Amino acid sequence: MTIGYAAPQVARRPRSSSYLRRMDWVLVGAALALSVIGSLLVWSATQGKLVESGLDPQSFLKKNLINLVVGIAFAVLISRFDYRLLRAYTPILWGASILGLLFVLVHGARINGAKAWIALPAGLSLQPAEFAKIAIILGMAMILSEKRDAENEPRDIDVAFALGVAGIPIALILVQPDLGTVMVIATIVFGIIAVSGAKARWLIGILVGGVLVAFVAIQVGILKQYQLDRLTAFTDPTQNGRTTGYNTQQARIAIGSGGMFGTGLFHGPQTQGHFVPENQTDFVYSVAGEELGFVGAALIILLLGVILWRAIRIALRASDLFGRLVATGVATWIAFQAFENIGMNLGIMPVTGVPLPWVSYGGTSMFASWLAIGLLVNVHLRAQE
Repeated sequence: MTIGYAAPQVARRPRSSSYLRRMDWVLVGAALALSVIGSLLVWSATQGKLVESGLDPQSFLKKNLINLVVGIAFAVLISRFDYRLLRAYTPILWGASILGLLFVLVHGARINGAKAWIALPAGLSLQPAEFAKIAIILGMAMILSEKRDAENEPRDIDVAFALGVAGIPIALILVQPDLGTVMVIATIVFGIIAVSGAKARWLIGILVGGVLVAFVAIQVGILKQYQLDRLTAFTDPTQNGRTTGYNTQQARIAIGSGGMFGTGLFHGPQTQGHFVPENQTDFVYSVAGEELGFVGAALIILLLGVILWRAIRIALRASDLFGRLVATGVATWIAFQAFENIGMNLGIMPVTGVPLPWVSYGGTSMFASWLAIGLLVNVHLRAQE
């Protein structure tokens, strides 16, 4: 009689446990830290004005925290959905982003000269251009990763098709006009094309084409004179200190007065005196410079640097070209947008109105920033399978 024995059963870890164990906690932790710092800065920037108006001094803080929770939920959702399957839905997502951009041109609300927002009930709004960044990254990555056998670079027709996928939303955003977002998307396009292995002539063409588009936009009047003045004011902010250069000049005063450790939250003279316009959104970095000082402002840059480091690391370790291009698109997006926002606060870049990712107040910006984290985590998790 043969005596058998049952092999010991190895308990499998629950999928949720494996998901949490393989998570890039450095990436997520840096984004969460930036979001918390941003919430405190938004609270400090807005509470004084709300008190003077007889409103709840914590209303912006509460809205920002709600946006943060929703953004994290979006990140978890997109990270759990295998990005390799996401390719099949990319045309739908791209089409939805185009519909959103068309809708905003017809029924959008005009704020600060740009018709870029869709007004929603309860005082909420959405900016479709933020979601268009995600759609463009996925669309271009899908097309440029479809290389044929024995090919080590995308075909010219595929590159042209990918540029078309980006070009249509860029044209619609330029009509709004929102030049800041166009600049960010152009950087995304350049980064993805460069990493895809496309011929150098395409990169040169993108640079030349960008200059031509800007020239045409100025000549046909898409960009108004006040917008051009605002873009060029950074070259000499003191010359237009009472008009187009006012924001930059006041932001620089706030940052310069913060010293090493700052004046403390809720105690910045420039911030609490309401001298810096839009300091909960475009100029939130000036609040950090004044009230948290050099240490706090440098911490924000350090955390952004950590996110970029992890994004590049994820791109290099991606299991396929599609994942590498998606991570590259996110990395170039965050790198340029953060540089542009901080640069305009310091007076070394033109004022374009782009928010500081995870820090500036704004629901759509927070959602898009956390969706970007979700995509990076998605690529990271699949590379370990």
